[in-house]
Amino acid sequence: MINILKTSKSVALTIDEFFDKIDLGILNFKKGANNYINGNSAEFDQNLKTINILEIEADTIKRKIENEFYLHSLMPNYSSDILNLIESVDDIIDKSKDILNQFDVETPHMPELIKKDYLELVSLSSKSAENVIPAARIFFTSPDEVKDKIQKVLFYNREADVLSNNIKRKIFQEFESLQLSEKIHLRYFTLHIEQVSDAAKIVAHLLSSLVIKIKM
Repeated sequence: MINILKTSKSVALTIDEFFDKIDLGILNFKKGANNYINGNSAEFDQNLKTINILEIEADTIKRKIENEFYLHSLMPNYSSDILNLIESVDDIIDKSKDILNQFDVETPHMPELIKKDYLELVSLSSKSAENVIPAARIFFTSPDEVKDKIQKVLFYNREADVLSNNIKRKIFQEFESLQLSEKIHLRYFTLHIEQVSDAAKIVAHLLSSLVIKIKM
């Protein structure tokens, strides 16, 4: 069983720092999307600035981790898998940043009657991502505990999928006052918000595969 802390303490600290940035990115995504939907433009602008900075910082740390693995030939049997995991975790903050930027650029109109649904979708998608980070952290110290933690990731991902479909159905079947272009625009943002939980699901599956691999 691997333990990154026994392999390199400095790399372990860098990976922890990386996960901290992803955690903060998810938090700013959730706050930013909520602030946009609720019409809190000043707060949204601050969330947008913060997540753009966090994404750059996360990328810098990710490259540092990659360099450490290649430079010191750390865990050669698993290095490519672990770096693929780190890349997939980084994809969570990339998508979170992109979504907030799309809100800023495209400024979708959120009908009052559907705002609650979108806020719930943001919550479910964020919870899926929030729960995958502890699972990724613990993989490096106690891989046997990963399975229990990723169950929540997959649960919230499924709930987000169900709600997303319900929102799209409501938009196209119940909102007769909206133009087709407005309905399509809202559908795209439903899909955008889902991308965060979908990225978390990918990480969860990678973790499951890695745990099986290191036991072989």
